[in-house]
Amino acid sequence: MKKGDIFEGKVIRTEFPNKGIIDIEGQKVIVKNALEGQVVRFSINKKRRDKVEGRLLEVIEPSPLEQPATCKHFGICGGCRYQNLSYEQQLDLKKRQVEELIEKNGLSFDIENIYGSPITEGYRNKMEFTFGDEEKDGPLALGMHKKNSFYDIVTLDDCRIVDPDFNVLLQAILKYFKEKGETYFHKIRHEGFLRHLVMRRSVKTGDILINLVTTTQSRLDESEFVNMILSQKIDGKVVGILHTLNDNLADVVQSDETKTLYGQDYFYEYLYNMRFKISPFSFFQTNTLGAEVLYDQVREYVGETKDKLVYDLYTGTGTIAQMLAPVASKVVGVEIVEEAVEAAKKNAVDNHLDNCEFIAGDVLKVVDNLAQKPDILVLDPPRDGIHPKALTKIINFNVDEMVYVSCKPTSLMRDLLVFREAGYEVKRCCLVDMFPGTVHVETVVLLSQQKPDDTIEIDLDLDELDATSAELKATYQEIKDYVLKEFGLKVSSLYISQVKRKCGIEVGENYNLPKSENARVPQCPKEKEDAIKAALKYYAMI
Repeated sequence: MKKGDIFEGKVIRTEFPNKGIIDIEGQKVIVKNALEGQVVRFSINKKRRDKVEGRLLEVIEPSPLEQPATCKHFGICGGCRYQNLSYEQQLDLKKRQVEELIEKNGLSFDIENIYGSPITEGYRNKMEFTFGDEEKDGPLALGMHKKNSFYDIVTLDDCRIVDPDFNVLLQAILKYFKEKGETYFHKIRHEGFLRHLVMRRSVKTGDILINLVTTTQSRLDESEFVNMILSQKIDGKVVGILHTLNDNLADVVQSDETKTLYGQDYFYEYLYNMRFKISPFSFFQTNTLGAEVLYDQVREYVGETKDKLVYDLYTGTGTIAQMLAPVASKVVGVEIVEEAVEAAKKNAVDNHLDNCEFIAGDVLKVVDNLAQKPDILVLDPPRDGIHPKALTKIINFNVDEMVYVSCKPTSLMRDLLVFREAGYEVKRCCLVDMFPGTVHVETVVLLSQQKPDDTIEIDLDLDELDATSAELKATYQEIKDYVLKEFGLKVSSLYISQVKRKCGIEVGENYNLPKSENARVPQCPKEKEDAIKAALKYYAMI
């Protein structure tokens, strides 16, 4: 098996996030975007000692799980992956994928439930569309990136995960700029005018905010553009039209300058009878109705907060903080986006909450200045999880319990391993599907500190233990083989014996000791120590 080879095979399972697993002559191959049960043709595009990846070329036979997708762009657009599954199957698949991640990372806790979104279509309250072309030098396009493409754009006219008003407005804006002959910003040449179109909508009021993002390489006829948008027949109401200028070379939505062309630069959304001001760049959960389901679980996991100090780190516009404030002594929210913090402060005033404090800054730096120890921590970090240095500082608060909300299970697992080393265990866990049709899912965990006086009663059958203890011991060669197969690392007997001693496993008194008194003994590197520990766990020796 080498790079460029083409194979056919059946997908035996799908791992997070949307990785199809195929067995080719005993070799595990990962093929992205392949669904379990499908027979596919793929080419090998990456081959390392410990990993082989393939690129999907064709689905030869569909999976028995598949059904016709509701969106006509499905399969071409890179936005959704699971629209060809029933919603019940989507939930089952996401739950199983997270369960497999828990087991794979050597963790042990159950998922109580996966809660579905109240609606599965038109649920997104925000969408960021991109200008480009569908093929090289083709006509202007506006929509989402094609699947597996950094450059090509699929023009959407019937996206099923946004409100129908978004589709109407997108088509009108695309038609307008096509007639004007405007060009999109070319990522390689760094030439062109049109970059992104960001639309946000209040689910509860129907108010819409439109933000056109361009370079300064051309000029927008502002009044004509505004009149064109306001003339469109939609169910909602456009309350603000903005123009953001961005000459940065990176392909991200950011502002060198933002002008309000019409109306206002915000709208209001409502959760739990509280009002939240949503501005162009502030974070707010993209599924409003799903957010209420999510925050129900957060509130349940946080539990009794009367007379308690709560820190809400990565607070965004302060939704969780303000949800907890009425039943807490005080809530302190920390958020790096200054605009979001200002919105959070205004929201707290509007909601008549005088026990909320919001601090603008990076959690990594701000926590150093939070002198008072909280009773409860709530963590809702970005997709990549918590910065390792910030994680250490959070652990140093030494709180009894904390609630971690994660939108990326793999990042969560990495952080949970660090929490476990610090003495925290997962007490409860559930999933909330905020993104129907996609591979993503939210995870909520309640972490509890295991104190030295915590005890667990265990019944041991000594006869049974004696009968199986011999089976639980692996030879040094078996450990070496396991580490090489699973991690691609070669380890010596010396390293294995060092790790065994660290783990309290008896090793021969003179085993692998230096031959001379002054000989230098190499110490097992951290990476290999972790791999050996994983082998010891696999063979139930620790």
